[in-house]
Amino acid sequence: MNAHDIASAHGIDLLQIVALLTAAVVAVPLFKRIGLGSVLGYLSAGLAVGPFGLRLFDDPESILHVAELGVVMFLFVIGLEMQPSRLWSLRHQILGLGVVQVGVCGLLLTGVGMAVGFSGPIAFVAGMGFVLTSTAIVFQLLEERGDTASPKGQRMVSILLLEDLAIVPLLATVAFIAPASAETAQHSRLAAVGVGVGAVVGLVIVGHFLLNPMFRLLAAARARELMTAAALLVVLGAALAMQLGGLSMAMGAFVAGVLLSGSSFRHQLEADIEPFRGILLGLFFLGVGMALDVSVIAKEWQIIGVLVAAYMLVKSTAIYVIARMFKAPHPEALERAVVMGQGGEFAFVLYGAAVATGIVDAALNAVLTATVILSMVLTPLALIGLKFVLPKPTQTVESVEVAEGLSGSVLLIGFGRFGQIVSQPLLRRGVDVSIIDNDVEMIQAAAKFGFKVYFGDGSRLGILHAAGAGRARVILVCMNGKEAALKTIELIKAEFPLATVLARAYDRGHAIAMIEKGVDYQMRETLESALRFGEAALRAVAVPEDEAAEILAEVRTLDAERLQLQVAGGFYAGTALIKGNMPVPTPLTQPSRSGRALNPETAAVLQEEEPLADRTSPVPRTEQE
Repeated sequence: MNAHDIASAHGIDLLQIVALLTAAVVAVPLFKRIGLGSVLGYLSAGLAVGPFGLRLFDDPESILHVAELGVVMFLFVIGLEMQPSRLWSLRHQILGLGVVQVGVCGLLLTGVGMAVGFSGPIAFVAGMGFVLTSTAIVFQLLEERGDTASPKGQRMVSILLLEDLAIVPLLATVAFIAPASAETAQHSRLAAVGVGVGAVVGLVIVGHFLLNPMFRLLAAARARELMTAAALLVVLGAALAMQLGGLSMAMGAFVAGVLLSGSSFRHQLEADIEPFRGILLGLFFLGVGMALDVSVIAKEWQIIGVLVAAYMLVKSTAIYVIARMFKAPHPEALERAVVMGQGGEFAFVLYGAAVATGIVDAALNAVLTATVILSMVLTPLALIGLKFVLPKPTQTVESVEVAEGLSGSVLLIGFGRFGQIVSQPLLRRGVDVSIIDNDVEMIQAAAKFGFKVYFGDGSRLGILHAAGAGRARVILVCMNGKEAALKTIELIKAEFPLATVLARAYDRGHAIAMIEKGVDYQMRETLESALRFGEAALRAVAVPEDEAAEILAEVRTLDAERLQLQVAGGFYAGTALIKGNMPVPTPLTQPSRSGRALNPETAAVLQEEEPLADRTSPVPRTEQE
């Protein structure tokens, strides 16, 4: 008996589970490392272990049905982030941009279907199915690139929400155009509409009145596993309610998420759902890869090739034109066209309904499904190609003034969050401050608050001359980049030795490097805020105000002494001045600097040994403020 038979005999095919996890664990990091993205890695892994690869799975449809829960949970998490007020603020994009894109693309793709020989109903179903972009793939791409909350990402989210809503009237339309008797069709239509409306109303009522009280009761029970079970119950229950109503499961989960977005349990719910969401969403992509029927592609390659090329080209072109009509810049419009030029998982739902009602036969359903899956596979590849088409993002200085002939007595280089605060005491005193920065967007934003910031890179000698470094009494280096700040200090000390240089340090190691470059004063950006925070913590634990101030003064003194020792003797010098929380043996006999007693052996160890932080690292994590 082999391993497969043994596993099957016990009711669980562990070989398949191990193979599926192995394929994902191997393929996804590999594809991400070579720049192809995780989605393509999952799809390729699914194809490799599926019926047309190693044949470890012969029923990818069952995998897809389970994996659809990943999309459901993904929409629930998105809903948790979409508070009703935020959703309301997107109403113009959802009802404007979304409706226009779905309507125009649907009309054009229906025309493409009729051009290749489909009848009207079939062309409509095939085209509208392709209009419904893959929510899972687009959200995954946006999340990986950090664009989910950006303005361009929010526009795509709005369109996706409208497309998810569109599945409702589309399924109803399929029922209308189905070849059935008028009486039966009318009865089924009215029943479907009634059940769908009832499901939505019921979900909203339950979510509004029952969910928060339920979670309060469960939180009072202090059983973490019950909270996790309840989170899954809410997601799957909402999905089931919508499914029974003939609507989209993912849309039900999204509505549940929105209803809970204002709850105090929102973050807990998100943390409970996240592990399931990630695993099942990956399983969904694996299932899509396994469902790619290579035999159908080989047999019908001509019609599939024509449909993939025509649908993607027409849909992408329409999306680009519509984006430009809604005043999106060229790079954003082109990116949206490529990202959303594919079909999606809701096409499978629509095509399945069309098969059930007799509009589409099984053979054509296989062709349309393969067309959608191929478009999903091609999208990550198209995005890689887009990088070579779009010009690299450059900052234009047309709307800002370049530093030239400045003469302030203080030159401030870098106007980020640190530099903005530094400027306030000087400006309130009436000091003439010249400010330069190399971030155009920040300069434009600062102008709205009354700041005159000039464009210029302080790490370039020519810019320093133009910015008036030779005439400034004091130069403040408040730049974000560590290496750029050190280079700037080195240039200033070499070319403008009479200027006093004050600099913002990122951490202790950065501060030591600045001192070695000859800076006159440096301040770690988090030092004082952390000390003040610690002082507040002392007061919170009932330490008297004068004692707390005395302890803070001692910490400042010890920190300054330790920094001097490190400059002279290396990074690990002055370790004995650190107060750790390692248990100290009693009795305590040797006094510390604060008057508290230390064990003699402990004191000796603190004076001689390296700190207890990561000794193999050149900069211990405990030293990075």
